[in-house]
Amino acid sequence: MDLMPSEETRTTTHPTVRSEAAHDTGKEAVHDTGKPDGASPRAWATRLLVLGIVLSALNLRPAITSLGALLEEVRDGLGMSGSVAGLLTSVPPLCFAVFGVMAPRLARRFGPGAVVCAGMAAIATGLLIRPYAGGTAGFLAGSALALMGIAVSNVLMPVIVKRWFPDRVGSMTGLYSMALALGTALAAAVTVPVTDALGGSWRTGLVLWAGLALAAVLPWLPFVRGRGLQPNEGERAAGQATRSPAPDAAEHARVQTPPLRMARSRTAWALAVFFGLQATAAYITMGWMAQIFRDAGVPAGTAGLLLAVTMVMGVPLAFVIPRLATRLPQQGPIVVVLGLCGLAGYAGLYLAPAAGAWAWALLLGVANCAFPLALTMVGMRARTGPGVVRLSAFAQSTGYLISIPGPLLVGVLYQHSGGWGLPIALMSALMVPQMVVGVLAGRDRTVEDEASR
Repeated sequence: MDLMPSEETRTTTHPTVRSEAAHDTGKEAVHDTGKPDGASPRAWATRLLVLGIVLSALNLRPAITSLGALLEEVRDGLGMSGSVAGLLTSVPPLCFAVFGVMAPRLARRFGPGAVVCAGMAAIATGLLIRPYAGGTAGFLAGSALALMGIAVSNVLMPVIVKRWFPDRVGSMTGLYSMALALGTALAAAVTVPVTDALGGSWRTGLVLWAGLALAAVLPWLPFVRGRGLQPNEGERAAGQATRSPAPDAAEHARVQTPPLRMARSRTAWALAVFFGLQATAAYITMGWMAQIFRDAGVPAGTAGLLLAVTMVMGVPLAFVIPRLATRLPQQGPIVVVLGLCGLAGYAGLYLAPAAGAWAWALLLGVANCAFPLALTMVGMRARTGPGVVRLSAFAQSTGYLISIPGPLLVGVLYQHSGGWGLPIALMSALMVPQMVVGVLAGRDRTVEDEASR
């Protein structure tokens, strides 16, 4: 199967040059390479771009999993009930839905590099202020600022991968997902011991992750105005001297294709619902799994390590699954395997949460790899760069809206039932429709064929 569309894989031996209009708006100038201008930047710029992607991915979950590891201490320190804590764990998908939909417009206006750079700065600022903002409302406001930066970066990462690495979507998505899983696991594993080593204050344990976000700002600075993506002078001269003729009629027709209407695409809806249900499971896990183990008698430090094991499973699998997915005509079998692992993990949490804790953590870690699979399918279900932008924004924003009630409902059920039986039953029940819509989203078709009818 030809995994990459023709307009993404067609290349010439000469770089293209970004027009001034495209430079100003953040849109790519379309030539017969089918790739954005600057898609062959100097070697140092390519390395810097990869570094920026990796550091950004490392920062997309510590704001959440560090809080999950210290949720009991934060609840006691701020006087939160179980329902309010459930609301707190629902803030990430709410922010991702609200702010993620803004990402394509911001990218067109300022360029994706500038938006991701600003997103990393917002994460750092939010993590710096939220422990010391005073009260639950201030904590929520600081969290929302950090999550706003995460939201726009979430949406734009697949776009950046598709735009500048069109022939390596699987491997680059795997690298990005692997870094994301590593950052998630690192925050879960070390937050509690580092907090204890620094005096035991939960505020200190949460604020230290701002440093990682500040480091992620730096690689994106050369890309704020597209400087890092410009070919050097020799390349520019060669490109101008030997540029291919104007696009042919077919290419011109493609450029003039009417805007896609994602709401008309069954594949886009299936992918959005799949994204939402896997996000529901992921944020319930990140927000509550450590507490489930602690309530079963597992020490706080060990509970944090168990959460880290769940998250770190995404490091190797996030590299393997996207590469496997791009080699299969349909991704439904992968969806089913991940879902069955999730059901087995939830059954273990219900029957023997402490006795088999490490096994359940491993199984749920495998199930959580539905996230890199969803990102990979975003790149595979659209043929063109603009299609990926629209599908990524639609699937993530709609998906995160779907996921908002899950963590909140778990908190309410936990508080009013006095145990974890009902919350775990809810998690298990949601895994079944996740598998169904995942199989539908994994069918071999593209949204352009459905959304432009």
